[in-house]
Amino acid sequence: MTGGGAPTSRIMVVEDDPTVAEVVVRYLQRDGHDVECVGDGAEALRRALANPPDLIILDLMLPKMDGLQVTRKLRERWPVPVIMLTALGDEMDRVVGLETGADDYVTKPFSPRELALRVQSVLRRARGSLVATGTGVLRDGDLVVDVGAHEVRLGDQEITLTAREFDLLTHLMRNPRQAFSRATLLDQVWGWSFGDSSTVTVHVRRLREKIEKDPTAPRRIVTVWGVGYRYEPIEQ
Repeated sequence: MTGGGAPTSRIMVVEDDPTVAEVVVRYLQRDGHDVECVGDGAEALRRALANPPDLIILDLMLPKMDGLQVTRKLRERWPVPVIMLTALGDEMDRVVGLETGADDYVTKPFSPRELALRVQSVLRRARGSLVATGTGVLRDGDLVVDVGAHEVRLGDQEITLTAREFDLLTHLMRNPRQAFSRATLLDQVWGWSFGDSSTVTVHVRRLREKIEKDPTAPRRIVTVWGVGYRYEPIEQ
């Protein structure tokens, strides 16, 4: 158990800089997590697929296999939460990382305490303890979201979503036809009082690719120009 009473989580830190890895591992262990450290992408992927951790902290620049490749391979098999470590100013890397499937990112140099707080936030959402609380089923035509089971189906196909994607979809479906700004979604879904609004943009794009028949002309998650996004039910 952690100091706050949350269950212990297994976290894999994938970082080839021994100094950074040591600091990150120490902070996470202090919070009560069970932490393993891996120095290259290929070994991290092998271990994660064999025994998926609760969360992976993944540097982008790694020997043998970079962080983007690792995330893509993971997403083909398992929706394990991923926090990426990126270099300061590499906005394109952050956007590509989010599009690949990362749940969050932290830029270097970073505060270990900030990273620990991001870890807590992602883990809470992965356990469904914030936005996607309670049980019940949300339905909109052929789109069915079982909140309790953390399962999404589109027709007869099961759709695999990351924890952030699931929370965003659930939040929008629970508030149909209500327009949200990106800043409001960052606050209500991510729990951030500040942050990069491109995070929301990328997650909306990923959701559209998974639940819309034509992601370039979305009918469910629509853009409200000058505001942000709203969920428009298909079933009237």
